[in-house]
Amino acid sequence: MGNRLSKIYTRTGDDGTTGLGDGSRIDKDAPRMEAIGTVDEVNSHVGVLIASLPNDDEHLPLLSQIQHDLFDLGGELAVPGFTLISDERISAIETELDRLNEALPPLKNFILPGGSLAAAQCHLARVVCRRAERCVITLSKTDEVNPPVRKYLNRLSDLLFVLARLIARRDGGEEVLWQPAKPKDDPK
Repeated sequence: MGNRLSKIYTRTGDDGTTGLGDGSRIDKDAPRMEAIGTVDEVNSHVGVLIASLPNDDEHLPLLSQIQHDLFDLGGELAVPGFTLISDERISAIETELDRLNEALPPLKNFILPGGSLAAAQCHLARVVCRRAERCVITLSKTDEVNPPVRKYLNRLSDLLFVLARLIARRDGGEEVLWQPAKPKDDPK
């Protein structure tokens, strides 16, 4: 890539457009840019999650790989027709998801985001990942999107949910279970 960012401001976006990797320009609020920006948000939240974990945390290599995958995914969205995310990356996420989920008891209640600071950060990354998936679905209604992109985001949000459960149990010993409100006409 060389010195791609030698100058941070170019003034070319002052008109409300931005450049894609193929040289074309689109509106900054176009569905493609919403998808790219939201994937970038997920990556940033994963970065904060990494920073909130101890330096020797066993999940750091996985989270680092996820950050690289998300950067690739954003790059793919930034260059229409370019493919970086493959079914192999989805399989890798599924393998990790199965491995991590084995250590958890079955979920019988909904859980609230929390349990520890790192677990809450993991939940935040998860919900932004879900939003990124919705943005990609919106984009795919008008533009061609590599199908593994949507699948990757779907599996990643599941993985972040499982990881949040593991971290909450490890850090605080408990997950925060949802206690639904009782209907007003319920005498109990």
